[in-house]
Formats: sequence, C-alpha cells, structure tokens
Amino acid sequence: MEAMDTTEMERKISMQACSVLNDLRKSGQLCDAVIKVEDGQFTVHRAIMSACSPYFRALFTNGMHETDQREVAIPGVTSDMMSLIIEYAYTRDTNVHSGNVERLLPAADQFHVLGLVKACCNFLAGQLDPQNCIGIRNFARQYFCNVLDRTAQRYLMEHFCQVALKSNEILSLSLDEMIEIIQSDDLNVKNEEIVFDAILRWINHDTEARKRHIVELMKCIRLGLLSTQYFVETVKTHPYVRDNEACRPLVIETLKFLYDLDMEGGKEVDLSHPLARPRVPHEVMFAVGGWSGGSPTNVIETYDTRADRWITIDTTDKGATAPVVCSLGPRAYHGCVTVESLIYLVGGFDGMDYFNSVRCFDPINKEWSEVAPMNARRCYVSVAVLEGCIYAMGGFDGHLRQNTAERYTPSKNQWSLIATMNHQRSDADATTLNGRVYIAGGFNGQECLNSAEYYDPATNQWTMIAPMRNRRSGVGVIAHYGHVYSVGGFNGITRMNNGERYNPDTNSWTNIAEMYSPRSNFGIEVIDDMVFAIGGFNGVTTIYNVECYDPFTDEWYDCTDMNIYRSALSACVVKGLPNIREYIHKDRNKIDDKKKRN
Repeated sequence: MEAMDTTEMERKISMQACSVLNDLRKSGQLCDAVIKVEDGQFTVHRAIMSACSPYFRALFTNGMHETDQREVAIPGVTSDMMSLIIEYAYTRDTNVHSGNVERLLPAADQFHVLGLVKACCNFLAGQLDPQNCIGIRNFARQYFCNVLDRTAQRYLMEHFCQVALKSNEILSLSLDEMIEIIQSDDLNVKNEEIVFDAILRWINHDTEARKRHIVELMKCIRLGLLSTQYFVETVKTHPYVRDNEACRPLVIETLKFLYDLDMEGGKEVDLSHPLARPRVPHEVMFAVGGWSGGSPTNVIETYDTRADRWITIDTTDKGATAPVVCSLGPRAYHGCVTVESLIYLVGGFDGMDYFNSVRCFDPINKEWSEVAPMNARRCYVSVAVLEGCIYAMGGFDGHLRQNTAERYTPSKNQWSLIATMNHQRSDADATTLNGRVYIAGGFNGQECLNSAEYYDPATNQWTMIAPMRNRRSGVGVIAHYGHVYSVGGFNGITRMNNGERYNPDTNSWTNIAEMYSPRSNFGIEVIDDMVFAIGGFNGVTTIYNVECYDPFTDEWYDCTDMNIYRSALSACVVKGLPNIREYIHKDRNKIDDKKKRN
C-alpha cells in the first residue's frame, strides 16, 4: 500500500475530541464492538474504527450490519500491534520506534491505515544509513511503499561509496540486484575503481558461487573511464578476470579504447561510447557572472563533475506559459551562495553601479526573484552561509572600503547588521568552519592584507587569528576537512599561484602545493571532495582555466576549461536537484572545443 499524505483525506479532529473518544474507549463506554486477536481483545466504537480504515469500515458495515454481531475475530495479528492501530484510530498518533516498526508497517498495511503506514515510512526514512539502506529499500518494495522505496534508493545511490565499504547487506544481494545497482547512471562514484572494488567484495563473500559472474558485473563498470594503468595492473590481471576466458573480448575492447585515447594525446573521451558514458552527478557547481571581454557578463555555466564538462545554461528557458520573474543582469565582483537549493547573488558591480541588491535563482523552477536588499552597497563583497543564514562582509560601496558586515535570514527576508570587523576589507573572501565565519585577506584602500579573523554568532564578536604567510587580495578562501584554505590572489606586486591552509587547533598557517596558474578574483568551491579554482585574472589576461586540489595528496590537477574567459566570478554548489539532468552534459557526442570570449 502506497504511503501517501492523508492529511487532506482524514477529517481533522481536535486534540480534546480525540482525548474524549479515547477515554470512552478505555472505560468501555458507548463501545459497540469487540475486536478479538490471537492473544487479547479490545472494545471499540465501530464508527471510529471505520473512519480510520476502509478495512474496518467494510468489516463493520457488511456482516455485522445485518446480524448486529458484537464480537469479531481477526487472525494473524498480535495484541500489541492491534493496540497501536486502535490507538492511532482514536488519536491519529502512535509511538513508532525501531522495536516495532518492522511489525507495525505490515499490520498498518494489512488494515489499510494509510496515515500509520506513512508514519512508519517517515520513521524508516529518518533512520537511513549506509548499513541499512538496502534492507529498508527492500522492505519498502515488499509492501509497495513507493515513496520510501524511492527515498531509500536515492540514499543508496548517493552514499554508494560508504555502502560498498561498510554494508553487510550488499553482500547478500542476488546477482540481478547487484547489477541493478552498479549499472545505474545515478550511482554516485567519483571513479569506477570504487565499482570494481565493490564487485570484488561481493564475489569474495561467496567466491566459488559468484566468481563466474565477473563478466556480467564488469559490463556494468564504465571501463573506459578507468586509467590505463589501473585497468592493466589491477583489473586485467585480477584472477577472476584473468582466469575467465569469457572476459577476454571485453578486456580487448577496453584495452583498444584506452590505448587509442592515450595514443591520440589531448583527444577528449568520447562520452557517447558505452565504455565511457559518465554517471549522473548528485551535485552540480554553478559559475555565475564575472568580468569577460572588458565588461561584466550574466553568463551562468554549470560543471558536470562526472563528464568533466562545462555547460552554458539558459536560465530563462521555461516555456511561454511560465515567464521568468526577473533575469540576471551583467554582474561581477559579487558573492554567490546556496541555501536550501536556492542560489543567492549578493552585491557586485555592473560596470556603472555598485549594488546592494540580492537576487535569488530557483534552479528547479528556473525562476529569478529579488529579495530584500542589503543595508550597504557591496562590490568585492565576501559572503558565506552559516546555519541557514547568509553573511555579507566588507566590500566597496563606490567610496569606501568597508568593515561592516550583515546577516540575511531567508525565512524573514531580512538583513540585519552584525558587529563590524577589525579591518576594512574589499576583495577578501570568506567561508565557515565549526560554527564560525572566517574571512581572510583583501584590500583596505592602501595595501593588500594578510590578516584574517573569524566571527562567532553566539557572541556577536570578531576575533583576529594568526596572519597568513602572504598578502592576498582577490583571494579564494574555502573550508575543507577541518581547515581553512587560502589560495592565489594579488600581493600588491604579482598574481600568485601559491596557497596555504589554516589549522584552527594550532592557530597556524602552512603552505600547500602551488597551482598551475597564478590567479586572482576567481571562483572557488568544493565538490567531490576537491577544491576547485575557476577562472580569474593571471596578471596579463582573463582566463577560463580550471584546476582542482586534492588535500590528501597535496596535488593540483587540470580540469576542463570553462566555455568563456572570465574573472570576478563567483561559484556555488547545489546538491540533490530533482532536475539535475537539465544542468549536466547532455549530448555526449558533440563536444564543442571552441572557446569564445564574450
């Protein structure tokens, strides 16, 4: 039985009325039926039970209507489950917990008590973790709880890396169930090595019975997305593959695909090839606005992490019947943040005006809207999100470099001033870590800054921290794995490619590996556990180059370039979009390598 929202189906009864009816039941007053189960019995009111469930309505209005039979026996249900069902019928509430949900949901389904089915499904959805998501999904399928089934399936896809490592449930899957999971386009894996490791773990659980299935399972891996080294040294030589003659054609096809790719140097992967079709990402990065070709731009691009491609987005394409509320004008030196899947563009500059305005983009409905303006105009603004609120700090209003800061509460659509910073800062950058807002670097009107400070909302106070090792204006600042990273920027003499990270436990900065490209006024974000540096100005020209940093190896890697050159842009990441396919690379066959300047 589908777990559906019954709030509109069930007539609302006041808490007082529910309490009175339940007291009458408990005292046996005005009761006109007795429900007998295998280990107990309950006196009830037919009308109340019939209002809760079509099962009881049919039971009490068919045979009993004619015979006036007072007692009815219901086999196959225990008294504790029937007690909970009756309690729900009278109060529209019951205590669902881990000790009863596996028995209560089938009982509620049996008696068509849809509100109780929904309560059980909601409880199970809240209990999802990598160790139980497969079991909850299969349980939901058994009782046709489609909403819970989809919720558990999404969780499984999104958290597959942890499921593959930690779950014992995955080891008990049948071959068909395993194939269903690992061949899905929605499987959230950074690389296909994770899928191969999951296959090996599944086979190793029952080696003799399962190793013969290696061919069917390997066909679910996007083998063309593996590195040649990994395929040759790990996959091709593994005993399950090496000793199975049926694997040979697939190994040969993959080797040819990988060697052709290696031999042709900079050739891009043919994403339409079955061996290399990318999975669908579960989060997408937006790069918004910026300075391009001598003027601000309103171009928005999204980055498909699985395809390693940038896609130019038309945010006004909603069709004739659904006009856009307002569009994004050209904007640079602005802030960009995400709150509950909405993208907020804060302040900035269009070549003439310095903005205090804030625009909001809904990527699900592709609607632009204007929200409350800030108290101050802020170009070169620093922004961050903490506990659902947006912080806007410093910036330039056309006259002064500011030390003021303010906070936006989306639920109230209101900006309020907070304590002023210790330093005037424009062209700084900000992030959040451990309940604090950190801001570093910038320009005070006379010099580039190496100072940094944090804001504690509990005390409404800014506190200075150890200064950075370098002066950095137009810097990129981002928090990742317990550290604050400060990358690139302008030191007053040159654009830099170096970076450093701050450890709040030791109040100290340490150097990290250098980027390939020096850059200032670029976008910075974390996606797929990597820090991305996007576009910017290298001291000579605006660039479209993108690279990413792995904090575990302390290395930078080249990524695909954006479609246009731009600096003074801002970036953000949105997770869990139901329409994410509208923001990822669609035509895998036609990759436009031509870069254009706007």
